[in-house]
Amino acid sequence: MTPYRPVLRSPVLRRLLPGFAVSALGDGMAIVAVSWLAMQLAAPPDRGFWVALAVAAYTLPSVLGTILLGRWLAHWNGARLAGWDATLRAASLAAIPLAYATGTLTPILYVVLLACSSVLHSWGSAGRYTLIAEVLPAEHYLAGNSLMGAIAEAAAIGGPPLAGFLTAAGGPAWVIAVDAATFAVLALSYRFAVPRTVHAPPPAAGASRSAGFRVILRRRRLVGLLALSFGFFFLFGPVYVALPLYVADDLHGSAALLGWFFTAFGAGALGGALVAGYLRRLPLWPVTIGVVVTFGLTMVPIGLGAPVAVSLVAFAVGGAVWAPYMPTAMALLQRSTTPENRAPVLAANGAVTVVSVPAGTILGGPLVALLGPRHTLLLCGLTITAFGVAAAALVARHHRTTTIDLEPSAR
Repeated sequence: MTPYRPVLRSPVLRRLLPGFAVSALGDGMAIVAVSWLAMQLAAPPDRGFWVALAVAAYTLPSVLGTILLGRWLAHWNGARLAGWDATLRAASLAAIPLAYATGTLTPILYVVLLACSSVLHSWGSAGRYTLIAEVLPAEHYLAGNSLMGAIAEAAAIGGPPLAGFLTAAGGPAWVIAVDAATFAVLALSYRFAVPRTVHAPPPAAGASRSAGFRVILRRRRLVGLLALSFGFFFLFGPVYVALPLYVADDLHGSAALLGWFFTAFGAGALGGALVAGYLRRLPLWPVTIGVVVTFGLTMVPIGLGAPVAVSLVAFAVGGAVWAPYMPTAMALLQRSTTPENRAPVLAANGAVTVVSVPAGTILGGPLVALLGPRHTLLLCGLTITAFGVAAAALVARHHRTTTIDLEPSAR
């Protein structure tokens, strides 16, 4: 039996998935529109600065939201958290085309509105995975996570081309208007698709802003998983700088070739996300670490200057390997938490990992300047592999010195 059948049989998720798919498509379009509108609003000499600021504003303020709002949000159920995030995103993003139409949209206002839209992002992600744990038994967490991931990957393939078409037709501000509308659809889906019988757990005694971080720090297994995720995404970050320069300088290719690289990665990731649901019978810790090791190896042919066709295949395989990481990591977190602390732990995890890729991307600039783009890609692949091997060695050592099984149990 397909592992996704129990997920699709869930009345809550079956009603919610269409809204999530629409919103994921909107987010895929935002990948193009957010940076393109920043370039239009900024003066030519300052474009790079405002593009970087806009892209950062679309994600990073969620860290502050996790820390500052934890005391008030930690005890709400998954649907409420995700619904509030979708509502805030819809309202904040809708203000952008409105300000643009009235001629009042400046670069500063644009960045402020993007930052407002992302304040609850970590809580929204935590709410989504909390809801999966609320409506599915533990053996189906991985399939539920994987199906959500597959929808997001499919949207990442179709969203950017659609955004390009709409941008050419009406401009990037109206693409953001469409993105706002998709979040409104998602907010309504959470409001009406999830019955009130899915209750929130009672507030934890002494709940605080840092409740999620405290739970993680008390459990070695959660600390290890958070470190693994942060390191993996951080070491991948320089690829976002090195790959475009590698295509332009080393391969003398165009933006179309760069697009083919990302299309190959996205297509592979879609397949990998669908396959991830079938991994439920395997121990998740070895699978999660194995993703890190194998993904690093897929980067090596590109870093060694393999022919373009080989590099594209390697990047597609890398996408397929990459995709199961989030579903398996989230399943480990879901199984390692209780209903009372699950949302704050997931939000704290999201707040830390959301910083990792931008931090690695910032490091990519000096690395490319020092090593060149191709050698930076090779270094990324080798260090990711070495990092995964080190993590595997630590887990194996811990397994030999304790009687605790690798699969975490809920406490």
